[in-house]
Amino acid sequence: MTDGAAARVCLIQGANMVALGHRQPAFYGRTTAAELDAMLQDAAPRYGLSLDIHYVSREAEAIALIDRIDAGEARGLIMNPAGFLYAGRSLEARLKVMDAPFIEVHITNIEQRGKRSATAAAATGMIAGLGVGSYITALMAMGALLDRSPGRRNGV
Repeated sequence: MTDGAAARVCLIQGANMVALGHRQPAFYGRTTAAELDAMLQDAAPRYGLSLDIHYVSREAEAIALIDRIDAGEARGLIMNPAGFLYAGRSLEARLKVMDAPFIEVHITNIEQRGKRSATAAAATGMIAGLGVGSYITALMAMGALLDRSPGRRNGV
């Protein structure tokens, strides 16, 4: 950030992400949710960010968090929709009217796996297929987005 203050960003981990490291490690790797959280909390300041991480199992929980972001609790959203990938139409509708930038992130290349994201059309950008490194790339991208316009909440 150009003013030296960390920009607060929210990471929403969708349904089933809490099982990271244990669920289908051939696809998602062996990094646990706790290990990923620690890695991201350590990396966020390098990009001028402070990070709030939330694991949600219901789409309504994710929408409530997005409402809070829009109310000014954070300047940006990074989200792995995970289990909401297929039918998250309510989530997509809410994301489309959010003021803050939104980066969708996936550990795997979902296109390669024949998956389509219901929320991708609402995203400022999408990062996929880099393993847990996708999240680090998302932090870097969010930091750059917010630096473009430090005086504006939506950063774009």
